Amino acid sequence: MAKYKLTWKDLTFKDFRIYLFSLFKAFIPKKKIKTLDELENFIQTKSAWVTQVTLYNYLKTRMGTRYVLHFENDQFMSSVNLAKWNIYSVALQDLTFFIFSYLKVNFNYQGTHHAKEIFYKILDDEISNKMPLNIIDETKKNFNQRLENINWEIYYKDLPFNFSALSLYKWAPIAEELKILDRKIVLNSMILKWDIIKKEFEELIKF
Repeated sequence: MAKYKLTWKDLTFKDFRIYLFSLFKAFIPKKKIKTLDELENFIQTKSAWVTQVTLYNYLKTRMGTRYVLHFENDQFMSSVNLAKWNIYSVALQDLTFFIFSYLKVNFNYQGTHHAKEIFYKILDDEISNKMPLNIIDETKKNFNQRLENINWEIYYKDLPFNFSALSLYKWAPIAEELKILDRKIVLNSMILKWDIIKKEFEELIKF
């Protein structure tokens, strides 16, 4: 079997499309969320946006002008890809739990059982995008464990995105001695991006 080689183009075509697209995000009209399919799309796309913008911004900040050159290094590319999927898997969980908690408390929504259904559908869709199967399996286990212990009444206001912020800190392919110095900045960068998504979601469910 031929060894698949990750290149700069692999990230540019899909991942960086979301990263660059975010620059124009504020000028695009927003469509109200009215169905579960639209809710699923929101969770999937916004989790990907937060993951990629925070990860690539952090890499770019730390590497400076050498940023692009690193994408010719196979080992580094593999690390970036691994980081991307692991951070994204936690971001999906955080946003799913936040949304269904918010809807239950603020709109008396009784469909929290749809959280697992939507989450699994998103992961199934990501198979075609080459999300590693072992990460998918582990993500489902983590999701189920968190689901068993979740308090829907308080989750949305009780540091709902801490797990994904810590995941960014853990998985970013940056030397540990540098990450320790960056910890507060890295965590805050993720939380600030989630604040944007929270506000957007609140607007999209107003009628």
